[in-house]
Amino acid sequence: MLRHQIATANLSCQLEKAHAAHVKGALAQAEKLYKEILKLHPDSFEVLHRLGILSHQRGRLTEALRYLVAALRRNAGSVEVLSDCGLVQHMLGRIEDALVSYRAALTIEPENPDLLNRYGVVLLNLGQPQEALKSLDRALARNPAHAEALGNRGNVLLKLNHPDQAIINYDAARRIEGDSARLLTNRAHALRRLDRPEEALVDLRAAVALDPRHAEAQFELGMVQLTLGNFDEGWTAYERRWATGAFVPHRRDFRSPLWTGEQPVNGRIILLHGEQGLGDTIQFVRYAAHVVRKGATVVLEVQPELVALMVETGCAARVIARGEKLAAFDLHCPLMSLPRAFKTNLTSIPAAVPYIKVPKIKAENWAMRLPTGKILVGFAWAGRRMHYNDANRSIALKRLTPLFDIADIQFVSLQRDPSPEERTLLRSRRNVLDVSNDLQDFTDTAALMSQLDFVVSVDTAIAHLAGALAKKIIVLLPFAADFRWLRARSDSPWYPTARLSRQPRFGDWESVIDQVCGQLAAAAES
Repeated sequence: MLRHQIATANLSCQLEKAHAAHVKGALAQAEKLYKEILKLHPDSFEVLHRLGILSHQRGRLTEALRYLVAALRRNAGSVEVLSDCGLVQHMLGRIEDALVSYRAALTIEPENPDLLNRYGVVLLNLGQPQEALKSLDRALARNPAHAEALGNRGNVLLKLNHPDQAIINYDAARRIEGDSARLLTNRAHALRRLDRPEEALVDLRAAVALDPRHAEAQFELGMVQLTLGNFDEGWTAYERRWATGAFVPHRRDFRSPLWTGEQPVNGRIILLHGEQGLGDTIQFVRYAAHVVRKGATVVLEVQPELVALMVETGCAARVIARGEKLAAFDLHCPLMSLPRAFKTNLTSIPAAVPYIKVPKIKAENWAMRLPTGKILVGFAWAGRRMHYNDANRSIALKRLTPLFDIADIQFVSLQRDPSPEERTLLRSRRNVLDVSNDLQDFTDTAALMSQLDFVVSVDTAIAHLAGALAKKIIVLLPFAADFRWLRARSDSPWYPTARLSRQPRFGDWESVIDQVCGQLAAAAES
């Protein structure tokens, strides 16, 4: 009995010493002490938990999770450890596992506001914003002053396409905890979605001043500067994307150095690689020809769907699909870093079109299939659903039906994989041709597009392809469109044949469709 009491007292004393070092921030010393205790007491729940916390603090997430799981084996009902476990799993990208951990904790403490807050963030990341909102509302019902939950609620409302309400939540959080780089950056993003970039600029400069290392603020600042046409500052700040949480998993750690435009490339092999969406690759591949003119041999790595199309640029010695084995190269550059490398500004955008060719045989095949005697107008109404701003940029097919009432126009759907309901609507209109089953890749779409008189599309890859082919394109843009379309212009310096039809107010597609109807009706009458 006495021996047990002495051992317990010694353990308590050792834990107190280790914890004191931990609290002071002497993490290496605390870790050493914890591990010494663990050798003598390998089943100590408390030591395993604290080592999990400490490993998390030191950025060793896999190790942290191992300690936390071991602690749970000793006490499966610890809400604190379940919550910490969920947090680490979330940071490791194991989102479903995090969900399980938080649910287990919530069965024990269903109204714990901290748990409900973290659970809401996981639900948002899993694409369940409505459920996330419910969880955060429960957290705030228990603790209305929970600043983190307020900020996260703002993020959910932004996802649900309510940027004005998101700002209200961000401001409420700021009143509680003061300004932070994170809150100001998120608020700036909401302001940008409301076409208030000058105000966003103020918030982002304040965010950078508070935390110069906050990459998200720098990246958002770059997009605002580009929106305003300030390309010199914009492209530089845009490079900070690779340090943001969204881009870090996609960063390429090549041994060969990044080409910044400063190093000579004559006689060298340079890998140019697509990095974001299909439309981004189509837009910025135009720079490949300019790299070739500097004497480089270009290897182009793009999304598998675009390989055949990118061969038609005729400027790359080799075009490969992302994921294929790479041969040796001397330098590399992501496609969206090329504007900075070439010091692109509004007056020096390489806008010569077309810069993508169409396979002759495929074009001829489409020419034989399409009806004659009418103006041919291709159209697309939706982009990738997982795009962060898809709720803004895509529209429902039924909104386009006023176009189909214009006489003497044959419409051709360019949309891949329409839903059964959309197919039914398309086939119900006598002047609409649905050829989605015959669009196997982007060379098919490009060949079809080459035979059309006009293209009407939302801001998606179809719009970029039409611009790259020098087709007359009307781009349907949401209020506060993406930075590449700039502001308050009906033309695009990137695509000379494009005309931009912008929402005059947030969510107002009716005005856009009315404008496009007028343009197409005038074309049909001329």
